[in-house]
Amino acid sequence: MDTAARTDSSPDERRLVLELEFVQCLANPKYLQFLAQHQYFADPAFINYLKYLLYWREPQYAKLIVYPYCLEMLDLLQHESFRASVALESTVQLIHQKEYYHWQHWRTSERRVLFGHLRERFGAGDARLMSVEEVKAHLRASESSI
Repeated sequence: MDTAARTDSSPDERRLVLELEFVQCLANPKYLQFLAQHQYFADPAFINYLKYLLYWREPQYAKLIVYPYCLEMLDLLQHESFRASVALESTVQLIHQKEYYHWQHWRTSERRVLFGHLRERFGAGDARLMSVEEVKAHLRASESSI
């Protein structure tokens, strides 16, 4: 495929990409604050556009999203009280903290669940997390006993 064919996308594809980029920007609390402070949320056309963008919650579109937190922000932006409060620095800081702690700890929680199930499966009775090496040893032992 030549370069011209790859860059020549349909208007629908270009619109999809632009809307995807915009929706993902909504995960940035400072961007939300910018929109609020510049009165975008006072424009009924912009509010209608935010309602239109809810189609990104559909699985065929949501799978394209890299920052899933943007969908939560899109939902919250449907409420006038949230749109008003996001202009405040305290709200922006709270959103930022929640996002930060989510990204910091979600894998830890996932790891605890995974290793918790492995501890139960392999009979490791202590309450600590198993190390990766311990899990591998248990897997090798269980395979050799089969």
